[in-house]
Amino acid sequence: MNLSPAIPILRIFSEQKASEFYLDFLGFACQWEHRFEEGMPLYMEVKRGDLVIHLSEHHGDATPGSTIFVHLDDIDALHQELTAKNYAYACPGVDDLAWGRVMQVADPFGNRIRFCQPA
Repeated sequence: MNLSPAIPILRIFSEQKASEFYLDFLGFACQWEHRFEEGMPLYMEVKRGDLVIHLSEHHGDATPGSTIFVHLDDIDALHQELTAKNYAYACPGVDDLAWGRVMQVADPFGNRIRFCQPA
């Protein structure tokens, strides 16, 4: 038996704000979107590198305020990229901790992505 990596589902409340944050600021690409019919809640997959996240407007799919932990190999490059975008709602810093270098960003819905370059 082979288990695949988990795909986190994060609750969102605005397609516009989610696109601004995940696509424009963080640099993810939308892989697909789904609605049962027009006017229904959005469910979408975004991807950057090997990181895949599902974003859902559906009540009950996920709890707002969740945190996901993501390993990466060059936190300084990501930090420089995000800082250069001058995004009005986030200016993340990098913390040096015992287990690695960590940068946390919060989306407009209270979810957090904690990026970590292991020590």
